[in-house]
Amino acid sequence: MKHLLIAAIISLATAASQAAPTPTTASSASMIVDTAFVQEALKRGVIVWDTRSADDYKKGHIPGAVNIGEIGKTLRHDSDEDYIPLAEMEKILGAAGINPAKEIVVYGEKGNPFVYFGLTTVQYLGGKQGRIYHGGIDDWKAAGHGLSTEPTQLAPVALQLKRPEAGVTIATSEVIKSVKGKKVQIVDVRTPGEYSGEDIRAIRGGHIPGAVNIPFEQNWADPETPAKLAKKQVSNKDGLALKSRDELQKLYANLDPNKETIVYCQSGVRASETAAVMKDLGFKKVRIYDSSWLGYGNTLDAPADNVTFFNVGALNGRLAGMQKRIDALEKQLAETKAPVTGSK
Repeated sequence: MKHLLIAAIISLATAASQAAPTPTTASSASMIVDTAFVQEALKRGVIVWDTRSADDYKKGHIPGAVNIGEIGKTLRHDSDEDYIPLAEMEKILGAAGINPAKEIVVYGEKGNPFVYFGLTTVQYLGGKQGRIYHGGIDDWKAAGHGLSTEPTQLAPVALQLKRPEAGVTIATSEVIKSVKGKKVQIVDVRTPGEYSGEDIRAIRGGHIPGAVNIPFEQNWADPETPAKLAKKQVSNKDGLALKSRDELQKLYANLDPNKETIVYCQSGVRASETAAVMKDLGFKKVRIYDSSWLGYGNTLDAPADNVTFFNVGALNGRLAGMQKRIDALEKQLAETKAPVTGSK
């Protein structure tokens, strides 16, 4: 009997191990994936969306990736930086064969938050299988994989996009109600200067009452990497990789993963990265305030902290001073070009 019991236990253990999924480089539940996942996804025919400009795409892209131009300029209005109408999005995405209902991996340059805006767009349009390749074209090249300069054209699809997914974004009116109800936690991912009201990028500066300031760059291994690249202190973008999971959990340790979370920035782009990171960490209800401070700061009756106002008089004074300097330079330039009289 004892031997039969042991045999049964071994049999059950063997069956369980055979039934268990084989570990991969990126969890099937994870939205943020790595190079190995992208390679495997391409073999499966997954849509890979290059969110960079058409020029960058032509210079070299992941083989098989499609492109509709720079996402921030193609799918948003220049004036208010909100999405273009759904009918226009249907035409643009449909012509490129980008169907939000399918599994999609978005990528661009490493550390560019507009790539996360691409993921948000997939989710905003009802997609449930969106992934993001954070390392993007930089990690792909660093791994020694080749690039293609030939454009990829998928079969066009006739899209009938539904209304925006309610659980992905939140409107200004809802944010104001949430602030007054004090039932949500709010994360402001802008710079400390924007948060404090010193850097004004709307009619008003300041922040939403109760918002916690965690700049989105803090998700990176080295938030100072862009400045170091500009000063040529580093030669690669390794510092733009995401922090380890443990480090990210510490970064958001003071927030409740079970509480509704609103994430915002200036126009919803930087917020897209933090929202994806928080969702990957297990935060259950995270919504992006798409209009962000551009919408909130210009809504003058919306409650705000550290309020400052755009000083039009000071700006006009600076502009007048700049114009004088330009006039003086143009005069000097004209004098240097004037023909010298009396010479032979």
